[in-house]
Amino acid sequence: MSAERKVIQEATRRVLLKDFLVHESARAGFGGLEITRTPMGTRVTLVCERPGILIGHRGELIKRLTEDIHERFQLDNPQIEVQEERQPSLNAQLMSEKLASTLERGWHFRRAGHSTVRRIMEAGARGTQVILSGKLTGERHRTERFKAGTIKYCGEAVNLWVDKGFYQARLKPGVIGVSVWIMRANSKLPDEIVVKGVENRPAPAPVELPPVEEPAAAAPAEGASPPEAV
Repeated sequence: MSAERKVIQEATRRVLLKDFLVHESARAGFGGLEITRTPMGTRVTLVCERPGILIGHRGELIKRLTEDIHERFQLDNPQIEVQEERQPSLNAQLMSEKLASTLERGWHFRRAGHSTVRRIMEAGARGTQVILSGKLTGERHRTERFKAGTIKYCGEAVNLWVDKGFYQARLKPGVIGVSVWIMRANSKLPDEIVVKGVENRPAPAPVELPPVEEPAAAAPAEGASPPEAV
């Protein structure tokens, strides 16, 4: 098998594995996935909002899930690690799933979009963007964007500081794509320059100027009559 076919086969396997785990961990709140190859096998790290639902009593559910992954995708010694998401409002995948669930319950798309943006910004994000695309109001496809704060679209800042999530809301008119971008609060942009030592410099002492003396009124000459009152 050529190297190109191996790359394509591995990428396809990762996509199918992600779709399978998203479906299996829907009740636990799927928040992200990371697949790492180690000398001992393949380590799969799952981020969930409620990891206890995915692990089960005494780890029975996680063991069954590991066996299913090994049989379906032929992974070498798969090891599943479940992590809890401490800040679900700052996880783009979780927020996209919650927004899709809100749309499926009958919320208006504008109300749901603004509510999601407000919740993310109140959690401490630097910026966020919510994109809804599909049959929102009629038979024609349209796209609505809800944005707040600072968000980047290209460059290294996107790969480092922007978290992206996508989910689908299945409604009667059709499927609505829900995309959420979140820019983390600790993001550091390239155009933000901090000069060290400037904030530690003492403030200059104020210069006290001498008071301004008002000119004295001229005394009337001798023999001159005082000015008459008007």
